Amino acid sequence: MRRWILLLCLCLPTVAAAQDDGGADELIFPGDEPAHKIVYQFNKADEAYQKAVLFSVGAMLRKYGDNIRIVVVAIGPGIHILAKQPKRPVPEEIRQRVSSLAQYGVEFHACGNTMKALKWTDDDLLPFAQRVEVGAAALMELQEQGYAYISW
Repeated sequence: MRRWILLLCLCLPTVAAAQDDGGADELIFPGDEPAHKIVYQFNKADEAYQKAVLFSVGAMLRKYGDNIRIVVVAIGPGIHILAKQPKRPVPEEIRQRVSSLAQYGVEFHACGNTMKALKWTDDDLLPFAQRVEVGAAALMELQEQGYAYISW
């Protein structure tokens, strides 16, 4: 029975929900490139700012389901959301939201330059976070790959 369920999960397409904007249901098969790609710049330690950005990320997931790829690039003071032991205060609600979004496939990239300035290594990051050499370069390269760029 468990094999049958696993087979169904791997072989059947997922359906992106229809939206009020008139969009039709789209079948998304595992391995298919999503129709939408977005990258968020996350560069502030302000709690209200962080909540707003993370709410937007969640809203995009709710709207597009499996039909979107989302990357959050954390640079400067924003990088602390990706630390095992942040050097700036990060409310537990934000830490939980970041972890939850990562479980839904949101990628979190940490700026290597910021990490060098803080004397951090990859071991200082949460397990799902990945270091990029230069956060600003990652933002540019993702835009060159067709990602829509969002900044507050």
